[in-house]
Amino acid sequence: MAAQKFFIFMSHTDVVPVEDETKWTYPPFSAEIHNGRIYGRGASDCKGLLTAQMMAMRVLKRNGIILKDSLALISGADEEHGGRYGFGWLAEKHPEVLDAPFAVNEGGGTPIEAAGALTYVLGVGEKGRLQVEIDIKGTSSHASVPWQGTNALYRLQKLLQRLEEYEPERDTSTSLFNYLSTFAIEHKPSASNIDEIILEQEENNPRFASMLKALSRMTITPTMISGGIKSNSVPEDIHLTCDVRTLPNQSEDYLRQELDSLIDGIPGIEYEIDYMAEPNSSEFETELMASLQTATQKALDRDDIQFVPAISTGFTDSRFTRPLGITTYGFSGSHPDDDPMLSRAHGTDESIGIKSLTSGAKIMLHLAYDLLAMK
Repeated sequence: MAAQKFFIFMSHTDVVPVEDETKWTYPPFSAEIHNGRIYGRGASDCKGLLTAQMMAMRVLKRNGIILKDSLALISGADEEHGGRYGFGWLAEKHPEVLDAPFAVNEGGGTPIEAAGALTYVLGVGEKGRLQVEIDIKGTSSHASVPWQGTNALYRLQKLLQRLEEYEPERDTSTSLFNYLSTFAIEHKPSASNIDEIILEQEENNPRFASMLKALSRMTITPTMISGGIKSNSVPEDIHLTCDVRTLPNQSEDYLRQELDSLIDGIPGIEYEIDYMAEPNSSEFETELMASLQTATQKALDRDDIQFVPAISTGFTDSRFTRPLGITTYGFSGSHPDDDPMLSRAHGTDESIGIKSLTSGAKIMLHLAYDLLAMK
């Protein structure tokens, strides 16, 4: 029987497509280095983490470090497509391959300097992700006599306006909001004051403000539209796809209630909901968290580092390992001097700072050594 893996380095090798290469400052698949950053699709999501993990394992091997338990690197190849044939398949068909108490993946590790200390936001869980497929019906006619038909695009226009103006219910029940005093935020967060707190953070900590906004509400975002058969015909069928991210306490029934309210009074609209990923989480106070904090302190040579728990606004392959009982954290080990707004994951000019790549490798090395090395 194979030895149990004590620790797993998780990542993924696939990337999202590049829409228009001409908009990039540097070719998106060249890995060019400029101003201390490596530019390219996937640099931030998630090849930087994979590189850091591989370097940590290489250093352990080269230096002949003997491990008391197994260390595995498992990298999926379809995370950006949902992970069904990668970690999803492993979790369903061969969970023994993932037999380990601990894993570190993408989906967290944002460093924030506040109140005289460096705080890392540890990804202990994720929002749920659903996809809503909306059909908007009208009646067709020749475009020269549009009054003889009912243009489905006008109904779409009304729906899009409602989605743009949608004010979701505010919610401060996720774990991060219990730690806001760590960031020198004096007021206890609540549904009534969270927007004010976010506004105060936007000037000095825009990424943190964005995180607080995402973790205090459900989001419904229109992402794709299709419809119409000819330029001289009034369209009778338009299809709209929406991406939805839910908080842990928000069910599918809750989403249906919100959607029904949004489409109320607009005729000809039907929708279906596809559950892509359920909200998930791991415990915060664990041996892995303590070791990760120690590893980060050693790698950065700072003793003022603290961790706080948060759920990720997106979803990763961690949603397949957490239900197996594997404590899985999102942590990339970004350097505090690296501006996170420059990473632009999935966007034009995606990049990673060399400082973050180096600090990530050092942290992964210290972490593996602390957990596994014979001392």
